[in-house]
Amino acid sequence: MSKPMITMTDAAADRVKELIGRSEKPVLGLRVGVNSRGCSGMSYVVEYAEEQRRFEDIVEDKGVKIFIDPTAVMFLIGSEMDYVEDKFQTGFVFTNPNEKGRCGCGESFHV
Repeated sequence: MSKPMITMTDAAADRVKELIGRSEKPVLGLRVGVNSRGCSGMSYVVEYAEEQRRFEDIVEDKGVKIFIDPTAVMFLIGSEMDYVEDKFQTGFVFTNPNEKGRCGCGESFHV
């Protein structure tokens, strides 16, 4: 059996369910992708998915649908999405085996 493209921790799944529940528009799940920006070249993008876009993969984990931007697939394979809330940061964080390094502020990465 092959490993899922992306997985979520319980904390991430709970937070996604909470955010979707508060949305004023109908939301199918969460879209995850990457953009070219930041010191190291790429950063993660997380947004509501109101519809499935062409060529998107859908991963279902812990009752949440994750829509994967087709341009991000090769950068996300094997990643784990978590939700962290502490004194220093609040938000989704990724543990990605494809990363070769991150910038000093942690906002971007390179492969």
